[in-house]
Amino acid sequence: MNEPSDSDRPASVVHWLAWPDPHAPEARSPLYGHAIAAGFPSPADDYVETWLDLNQLLVRNRPATFFLRVQGDSMIAAGIHDGDILVVDRSVEPVHRSVVVAVVDSELTVKRLIREHGRIELHAENPRYAPIRLREGQELVIWGVVVHAIHNVE
Repeated sequence: MNEPSDSDRPASVVHWLAWPDPHAPEARSPLYGHAIAAGFPSPADDYVETWLDLNQLLVRNRPATFFLRVQGDSMIAAGIHDGDILVVDRSVEPVHRSVVVAVVDSELTVKRLIREHGRIELHAENPRYAPIRLREGQELVIWGVVVHAIHNVE
């Protein structure tokens, strides 16, 4: 089977969802102090350790954070699945091996940033997709670094 080329392969694309409202009220839920067993059930404590605000857990820099929904399977080995919501922080410096949201030649994508030997490439985390090797004159704009992926477990 031939590998899809850059021009004919389906891209893992991301759809813009929203910028967080810096004035939105907290959305707090209870965080229980008892760790849950992933093997055999154990009796639950009725003890709430604290209240958990998902914004505090997932958003480090509110003005620089935005959310996107993933379409595609090119990042499956990085734990990013079709339909996931990505939490992207523009204030995080992209470094070698960061998962980034980038625009390459006007197309939005999520890929792993590879910086080696003076070259920049964007790699999928699925062997069915070839790396995006930037050529002379190609435009790359990194919108931010993916700091969390939220997905259903169903």
